[in-house]
Amino acid sequence: PVNWGLESVKWQQLLSHLEEVSFIKSFKSVLSGVSITLFTPNRTGEFAGRVLFVNPGHRLAAISLTILGNMAQLLITLLAGIIGFFVIRQMSVWSVTEPYRLQSLVLEGVVLPLSIACTLLLALFYFRLKPVVSGVARIRIFQKIVKHFVVLESFSRKQLLRILLLSLIRYLIFILQYILILEVFGAGMVWADAFWLISVFYFLMACIPTIGFSELPLKAAVSVELFSLLSPNALGIQAAAFAIWIINLALPALAGGLLILGRKMYNE
Repeated sequence: PVNWGLESVKWQQLLSHLEEVSFIKSFKSVLSGVSITLFTPNRTGEFAGRVLFVNPGHRLAAISLTILGNMAQLLITLLAGIIGFFVIRQMSVWSVTEPYRLQSLVLEGVVLPLSIACTLLLALFYFRLKPVVSGVARIRIFQKIVKHFVVLESFSRKQLLRILLLSLIRYLIFILQYILILEVFGAGMVWADAFWLISVFYFLMACIPTIGFSELPLKAAVSVELFSLLSPNALGIQAAAFAIWIINLALPALAGGLLILGRKMYNE
């Protein structure tokens, strides 16, 4: 509830540039978006559920707000993951353990440089929305589409930083949640080390293409490979990954599906 409640506050603030909505309506909108993400790659279809609770005249513009909110969350995930990689790179087990030499080389030589470049571009785009939107609007073939993105020009630097701060707080909740669940399943680690390992885990999950249902086995596999650096309890690590998926995705998606169904029946 805290996780998705924070996301609802963020969505409420984003929507305030189009219309005023209550926290409850924003919460319903967010949960409906989660239900759609189960069937789309890397949760890209989230907007389809969220806009059901937005004024019909604002729905296309609301898609751009969904993108902005996701951009802020991704920026935090990438930044924390990059820092986390450099931190765990100093752990001797990462550099000397044979099974992890190839992973280390791939991360250092390919994934990390690309991620740093993408993060810098993303940050530049995020804080320069107005000139970006204005520039794209001058291209004739994009003019019909860009008119639905002009709402992004109304965000001040202070408002963008506020959205980024909410994304950071939500990210810290992700980390704390995972650490606590690892403790519950007996795969406990030193919290400081676990923090940075989990940040790299979320970084990798953001980079790997997935669809809702396929995300679970992939999360379990990646988490075992990564967290086994600090814990030998593979079963506990897999159980924690399953619990996180149930709590953060499956249950909210079920609630969102019921909300969509109820709204459809009410409209009929």
